[in-house]
Amino acid sequence: MRGLVRIDDLSAQLPHHLRHGRLAGSHSTCKSDQLHLGFALVGDEEKFDAIVVGAGPAGTAAAYTMAKAGLQVVLLERGPKPGSKNVMGGILYNHYLEEIVGDVWKEAPLERPIIEERRWMMTPKAYIGIDYKNLRNREHPHSFSVLRARFDPWFAEQAEKVGAVVVPETVVERLLVKNNRVVGVGTGRGDDLYADVVVVCEGIGLGVGLLEKTVINGKPLRRKLRANEVAMAVKEIMQLDPGLIEERFNCEAGEGCTIECFGDSTMGMSGFMFIYTNKDTLSVGGGALLSEFNDTLRSPNDLMEHFKNHPSVKPLLRGAETVEYLAHLIPEGGYRGIPKVYGPGYLVCGDAAMLSNPVHREGSNLAMVSGRLAGETVIHAKETEDFSERRLREYKGKLDNSWIMADMRKYDKAVPLLEHNPQLLTKYPEIADRALDEFFRVDGTSKWEKQSKILKMVRKEGGLKMIWDTLKAAWAMK
Repeated sequence: MRGLVRIDDLSAQLPHHLRHGRLAGSHSTCKSDQLHLGFALVGDEEKFDAIVVGAGPAGTAAAYTMAKAGLQVVLLERGPKPGSKNVMGGILYNHYLEEIVGDVWKEAPLERPIIEERRWMMTPKAYIGIDYKNLRNREHPHSFSVLRARFDPWFAEQAEKVGAVVVPETVVERLLVKNNRVVGVGTGRGDDLYADVVVVCEGIGLGVGLLEKTVINGKPLRRKLRANEVAMAVKEIMQLDPGLIEERFNCEAGEGCTIECFGDSTMGMSGFMFIYTNKDTLSVGGGALLSEFNDTLRSPNDLMEHFKNHPSVKPLLRGAETVEYLAHLIPEGGYRGIPKVYGPGYLVCGDAAMLSNPVHREGSNLAMVSGRLAGETVIHAKETEDFSERRLREYKGKLDNSWIMADMRKYDKAVPLLEHNPQLLTKYPEIADRALDEFFRVDGTSKWEKQSKILKMVRKEGGLKMIWDTLKAAWAMK
């Protein structure tokens, strides 16, 4: 499996359509003979309005927004095509896609509308669950399961249709800096491209590390990330007959369900696991803090096998065949982990900006909205031909006044709470499990006696600390 794990693969090669030194496609206002990568150079006088690094949700949203306004934009993707190197759990919120592309979102290759959402707190032999089935979503769905290998190429195609130049198999190895200002990018083939603004949407980028390696005024654009600010996420795409999916997950034809699991599902580590229903596959995966993988000497494969073999999960996956295995690093640094998202000649979006909501397992929506806001900022800068740091600060203002930063601030303490209080995912769920087992078991014992037994157990094994920890958790989520 190791050879299939997609983590910062830097081995991109020159694709066939670029072997003669030209970008595939061109912007309507940019002559094709001005767009050279291979053996010709792009000079300052032929620079783009913007270069976007990474064709994930953030990068494509930024490129689409700017190209639609008439800017000359190139979108660089290190994979053979958009989506081939991108990984996420698999839920997309159509409201944010519609904000960018309008009604065209209805043509996107989405999987199933999510009608039912389940949350399981797991112990080794049980789970305590909350289910919510919202039948309104049959007529007005707000989220869909999605496979990035299908969605991302479609999204990038929409950016191409409005004029962006999408270039796959191009690794950006460095940001070009001149006079303490980002002026372009250097690619893995020794080619330099120039622009008024570079929008960095490379994900966490621990392999290339564009932000960490780039120094302006003596400081890197982002400090090195700590292991407890990053989660290792793993995912398997498992083939299963659509009829079996609908039978096992209690779905009507074409409808979808999500199951998100905590506690024993992650072997007590800070994180969660999931099962998402697609048309004819299941997305099965999850993750935990990289620091906890290191401390416990567990591997991502250990985590996956533990989850798939849980007695509550195994029957749901019976007969499913793994057709793809993926791994990815995702940001978990919270609000305090966000780097400076703007500067002279550059903006930072999505995972690269550490924008992720671990409590609600949201990332793609933060990525798309931050990409759109970055695009709008560059459009306004172009209108005045002012690309100074002061002008690009508009992007931070837009983020600060949006729901993104409101949510980032709200849940800033959530991950550290779980990291430093593992009993919230291990000991306390097991106490609750034993209490419920006693409560529901009919064995000739009176209900008064059962109630007394449960209270004694809770006081003895949880006590005041359990109450205090519960209050801390409530305070962190307030």
